[in-house]
Amino acid sequence: MIWVGLAGFAVVLFTAGLMLGLSFLRRKSAPAFRDLPAFARLRQAVGRVVEDGTRLHVSLGRGGLTTPQGAAALAGLGMLRRLADLTSASDQPPVATSGDSAIAILSQDTLQSSFQTITPGAAFDITAGRLAGLTPFSYAAGTLPVMHDENVSATLLMGNFGVEAALLTDAAERTNTYLLAASDNLPAQAVLYASAPDALIGEELFAAQAYNGGGPLHSASLTVQDILRWLLIAVLLAGAALKLAGFL
Repeated sequence: MIWVGLAGFAVVLFTAGLMLGLSFLRRKSAPAFRDLPAFARLRQAVGRVVEDGTRLHVSLGRGGLTTPQGAAALAGLGMLRRLADLTSASDQPPVATSGDSAIAILSQDTLQSSFQTITPGAAFDITAGRLAGLTPFSYAAGTLPVMHDENVSATLLMGNFGVEAALLTDAAERTNTYLLAASDNLPAQAVLYASAPDALIGEELFAAQAYNGGGPLHSASLTVQDILRWLLIAVLLAGAALKLAGFL
């Protein structure tokens, strides 16, 4: 067990070193990403939000910070900050919903920070970051009125969802709202792939910030993901070869 812990610690140090080194290199050259049309359509939808005086809605799912699903919620919070910077000066500031109390508080803080940066001295509406519900379907029930009744023209679903995501995609279709959706949950990914116009699959969830004005560290994280993926493939193939050769 000690060796397992040391190996895990070594992987963390290796990953951190790679990210820092690659982020330094990224400062000297522009990153090249594969084309993901969903992000281009998201930027167009955000532009229409500002032009039309409508509202952007970001739903962060139900992942708690102390659970493995917290990574998806943090990715959603990063996108919330980026999009809030673009839309906070519009007639109707963005609204965020979530299914975890800690994420709701962080969404309020994120929106407030962005709002005060764009419009210093103006009063911030703390209800822009909302706890919609703590169970899957109470969360969906609390989110649906936001999509139907608050002049929302673009919705971003980014976080940990279950099959209740189908209710949210249906609401977006009924209200003719642009929808970009991403989740770390496999059943939710299946639902979103079938029902959302723009769905992100797999690690595309964690690439969102790099594609939308993120810093060098975000760009470096994509390269690190690829490196770790190939290293894992190499380890699996080497293990299989050693097993066939009788060494394991």
